[in-house]
Amino acid sequence: MLELAAVALVYAGGFTALVGLACLVKPPRRLGVRRRRAGALIFGAGLGGALLGFALPAPLVHVEGAHTRLDAVMPAYHFHEVHAVRVHATPARALEAVRAVTAGEIRFFRTLTWIRSPRLGRGGRESILNAPEDKPILEVALRSGFVELGSDRREIVLGTLLGFKRPNPDEAAALGRAVRALRSGQLSVADFNPPGFAKATMNFLIEDDAGGGCLLRTETRIFATDDAARRGFAVYWRVIYPGSALIRRMWLQAIKRRAEA
Repeated sequence: MLELAAVALVYAGGFTALVGLACLVKPPRRLGVRRRRAGALIFGAGLGGALLGFALPAPLVHVEGAHTRLDAVMPAYHFHEVHAVRVHATPARALEAVRAVTAGEIRFFRTLTWIRSPRLGRGGRESILNAPEDKPILEVALRSGFVELGSDRREIVLGTLLGFKRPNPDEAAALGRAVRALRSGQLSVADFNPPGFAKATMNFLIEDDAGGGCLLRTETRIFATDDAARRGFAVYWRVIYPGSALIRRMWLQAIKRRAEA
């Protein structure tokens, strides 16, 4: 709830600041704003609200007991989101659809990832933010920075590392060795905590549905390895959260359509 309140503050504050800025340029007398001073106050209130939203703490959450592979991989986190959809198909068919669904099947995927991409859609190498429309999105992710951290007939867990500082050559080499160790299972995610980074994991979990078919859930968890990374990720997360949530919901709907077809 605190995280959603922070996101709401950021967006409400940002909108209010834009209104105040417009009032500074030309006070709308029809709305009762007759002086630029009122616009400045509105702008200041909005900016203050947005900054408060960015500054709200992200407390560390611990999971009691490992009920899923994701719990075992990431038992503690600072940020997370969960989405689910009912699928009228067998768990095996749902899991097959999870692995096979493409970016082209996910509504708004290209638009939203274009907005999130640092290059704003200006080409670049293949990645989850620049995914070909006809290739399975999970395959693209695993070729471009994500690591599969575990899977079985009910769950797939992926992970990646998000940096908030540029590593020097020695640090980059050490990170490369650690990622290879993660891929081979010689290093656990819990023991991998390079300063200045955020560890991001997400899963697709299939549960039996009493009404027939199954329930498909996806959860994203992020653990910041130090305070600087936590503050940096809080700003990023609270800006992109609405788009991130929409992508995941559309992703689940694409999997549902493929599994039920």
